[in-house]
Amino acid sequence: MAQIKITQVKSRIKCPAVQKRTLDALGIKKMHHSVVKEATPSVMGMVDKVRHLVEVTNV
Repeated sequence: MAQIKITQVKSRIKCPAVQKRTLDALGIKKMHHSVVKEATPSVMGMVDKVRHLVEVTNV
């Protein structure tokens, strides 16, 4: 399976609690923090929910 790099590029301060929990579930802790994940359907669904806060690149 392909790997993707997810980086938070926008603040989560005024976001709903659901989106904050989604970022936590992805393992993103703060601004400009990056994680590498497998591009599974569940991870891609979580990324889709917070796509306005993160930047996704292929590894």
